[in-house]
Amino acid sequence: MSQVAGSALHAPQLIANCQMLYLVWLPADPEKVKALVPAGLTPKASGEVFMNQYLVADPGQTSNAAEDTDSFGAYSLTYLGADLDGLDTEAGTPARWWTHYFNSSEPMIRYAAERGVPASHGETTLEVTATSVVATTMLDGVPTIRTTVRIDESPLTRATGQLRYITRADGGGFTSGRYPFVMDTAGGFAVESLEFLDPDSPIYDLRPADPLTVTFGFYSPDITFCYPGGEGPLGSFHGN
Repeated sequence: MSQVAGSALHAPQLIANCQMLYLVWLPADPEKVKALVPAGLTPKASGEVFMNQYLVADPGQTSNAAEDTDSFGAYSLTYLGADLDGLDTEAGTPARWWTHYFNSSEPMIRYAAERGVPASHGETTLEVTATSVVATTMLDGVPTIRTTVRIDESPLTRATGQLRYITRADGGGFTSGRYPFVMDTAGGFAVESLEFLDPDSPIYDLRPADPLTVTFGFYSPDITFCYPGGEGPLGSFHGN
């Protein structure tokens, strides 16, 4: 990917108190998913796919809100990709490779793209009630992914840790990024449906198997994390 110039922001950037729906599932065609992972990285044998659909409702939730030109602003984001083998965090969470990344904020697209993220435009909505969450990802104004989950009004559960994403900018070496988070998750979580609505979309290859098999997931009404987190060359002390 060629360098995207223009962002004056330095990593990491803090995102606070956003709403997030995160899933991992078994795909309909594992071989197509694994083909999206570049040589030098090893996808899970199952070809598991991850997806994050989240919403930042107010610019003040970002540490760059005071920037005149480069502030992320209020934004929505859906990203997807493949779980990786052999690069787990200390807690056993697999490292992940982004294959698609759809953001509503032009400054954030620039910030992410120059770090090797395959960033492009898209919009995501979250409709939340006391008992359900419906997340819809729209590309070119067309609903493309819709996720429907159940939640309940039981007390929220605190969770902490790190996620790990591997990137590669400008055809160079791989970079390991660690993304620390603190969040509260909703109880009663159950996935009712995960619909890939456009068979002509390039993300259709990541659609779930039938029957739907979700291996991990949560909905958080309040998650705070660094973006990106600690980064370094893959295999170095900082990027181990």
